[in-house]
Parts: sequence; C-alpha cells; structure tokens
Amino acid sequence: MKARLRKLWESRSPRDRVMIVVLSAVVGALLYLALVRAAYQARTQLGRSVSELRAQSLRLDADANELVRARSAPAAPAPQSDLRTQVRAQAGAAGLAGALLRIDARDADQAQVVFGSVAFADWLAWVATLQAQRIRLDTARIEALSTPGLVSVTATFARAKPQ
Repeated sequence: MKARLRKLWESRSPRDRVMIVVLSAVVGALLYLALVRAAYQARTQLGRSVSELRAQSLRLDADANELVRARSAPAAPAPQSDLRTQVRAQAGAAGLAGALLRIDARDADQAQVVFGSVAFADWLAWVATLQAQRIRLDTARIEALSTPGLVSVTATFARAKPQ
C-alpha cells in the first residue's frame, strides 16, 4: 500500500505536487478553524449554563438552610383554650361579633361558625388572621346577599395539627 501511494505521488508533476500540498494545507487550516470556532461557541454556552447552575445552587442552598432552620424551630405551643372560645375572641377583635349568629364546637379542635350578613373582605381578613394562628378553614359555604359586598357564611375551622 505504501509503495502504491509513493508511486502515485511520484507520477504527479512537481507543479501538481505543490498544488496538492497547498490545497491540503488550506483544507487542514479551514478544518482547524472550524474546530476552534465550534469549541469557542460550546465554551460560551457552557459558561452561561455554569452561571445559571451556580445561581440555582445558591437558591437551593438557601432553601435547604431555611428548611433546616424551620425544622429546628420549636413547635408552636398548643393553645390552652378550646377552639370555640378562640374563634369567638378573634371574631370580636375583628369587629365581626355582630354578624356572628352561632358558633358550635364539634370537639376541642373543630368549630363551626355561622355569619348572617358580613362584608366579604372583612371575612377574608378574619380567616387570614385565624390562619396566622394555625387555625385552618376546613369547609365553607358562602352565599352572596342582595347588598353588594355582603355574604352569609357557614364555615368549619380546625386547629392545625403540629407536624
């Protein structure tokens, strides 16, 4: 094989040999430049990916630290009063006691409230206040009244269980 290639090379004129060498050098240089350009583009894309991954890593680290902090925090103490008393007190503090028709305690950790005519925005704010005290809205039936913004509400609240 080597002898055949040598014979083919020697059969070419000196001018053809120079042209073949020059064309081979140009093709090799173009291939090298294409390779370098592709590598540079890949490097740029990877650099952007690394920046994004670093940012995600920092967010995940912050989330993990927050989770560790939350898990190590002491559990909220169990309230001493029953839920019915606590809900009635919060309704009075929010100015909703006049609209409150009835509070029934199903057990120490569950209560049902009935409002006759209450402003919907005030009721939502009151529910948010209860949720901040680890009392969650379990079920609710809300009916719009003929006066805009007023509703009648029947809702069940439950004390959130410690985790």
